[in-house]
Amino acid sequence: MAHEHAHNVPVAYARRFAIGIGLNVLFVIAEVAFGLMANSSALLADAGHNISDIMGLAFAWAASWMATIKPKGKYTYGLRKTTILVSILNALLLFGAVALIAWDAVEKLKNPQPVAGNSVMIVAGFGIVINTITAMLFYKGQKTDLNIKGAFLHMAADAAVSLGVVIAGLFIQLTGRMWIDPAVSFLIILVILWSTWRLFAESLNLALDAVPKHINIEKVRDYLLHKEGVTSIHDLHIWAMSTTQVALTVHLVMPKGASDAFITRLQQELSDTFSIGHTTFQIESKDLQAGNCNGGCPPYA
Repeated sequence: MAHEHAHNVPVAYARRFAIGIGLNVLFVIAEVAFGLMANSSALLADAGHNISDIMGLAFAWAASWMATIKPKGKYTYGLRKTTILVSILNALLLFGAVALIAWDAVEKLKNPQPVAGNSVMIVAGFGIVINTITAMLFYKGQKTDLNIKGAFLHMAADAAVSLGVVIAGLFIQLTGRMWIDPAVSFLIILVILWSTWRLFAESLNLALDAVPKHINIEKVRDYLLHKEGVTSIHDLHIWAMSTTQVALTVHLVMPKGASDAFITRLQQELSDTFSIGHTTFQIESKDLQAGNCNGGCPPYA
């Protein structure tokens, strides 16, 4: 049996997480201060909501760090899967934020109230800047890492909310129509739900050891079957060890056996072609599964 352990340590985002958390802590302090001075419950409520952003960033940072811890004791894969669990947690936090926004919007439809003064819009404007800067810190990494994507979506969603507050405030001042504020909130909800549901579904699939969406298992199967010396394969499994690392195990039926050079080359090819960095092969001179299944075994379990 041959093994390869390619430890692709996640991109170091420690400084970016620290900057993002620092900016948001300062913003929450400013919101509380302005909220108390302006007697604005809206600003105080938003400050409370922004604390969830700080928590989301802290969770993602912790998971990113835990993914680098080497396997030890009963955790033979290390703690890499915490990045997947935190992706689910960040999605749930976003769903919670959507519920609060929806509740507030419905209340405003039932009981229209004037939007708070210019100070609220000014602070919301700062919110756009802070949240956009923080989101952009994770823009590149979110394309390949669901944990980073959760942090990115959390901050992008808040930038959208802040933008909605400013836009709604301006239009209400121009038209005097109070329903604009909750209407903008519902539009923001739709945008957040669309992106958050994708994050949640993909994270849940990885938690259940589904094949990562960027890998076509049939293509991998065909690729292995067409390697010289391979007559058949079975027990092909592909799953995510973390939000950035993929593992594969498979039984290769090779009547003439396999050399170390063949195994090494196959590991490199799977890494280069399919981004599968952790592979385990069992080489069989005959199909052991076929002998035990009376013809009833699937091509891979």
